[in-house]
Amino acid sequence: MKGLLIARVYLFFKLSYNSINYPCALVHWYSIHDEPDAATGFWVVRPESTRRGVRHASVIHLDSIIRGAHLLPRFLSDAPVYREINYMNVLDVYTSFYVNKFIDHHAFEIAF
Repeated sequence: MKGLLIARVYLFFKLSYNSINYPCALVHWYSIHDEPDAATGFWVVRPESTRRGVRHASVIHLDSIIRGAHLLPRFLSDAPVYREINYMNVLDVYTSFYVNKFIDHHAFEIAF
């Protein structure tokens, strides 16, 4: 993905130090497969976590965010899709996602 990383923003906040405000975000990271998916051409990402299942989190400066990414769940052929899944919990339910390169021209040019 040309050196880009994928993260999920959980919180936007401001840190103040020596009377200087720093706009920040608390993010959870996703790991990116080495190559795009052969069938779709999309990059595949998964939430990064420790062996205990705790997700990797960081505080980053807002200037390090380039743009939003559109993640599509990877549906497995043998797994059911539940009615309770919605836009608020889909990132917590599925374990891998495609990065949609067709969301707009800029996303396609930057990431692919």
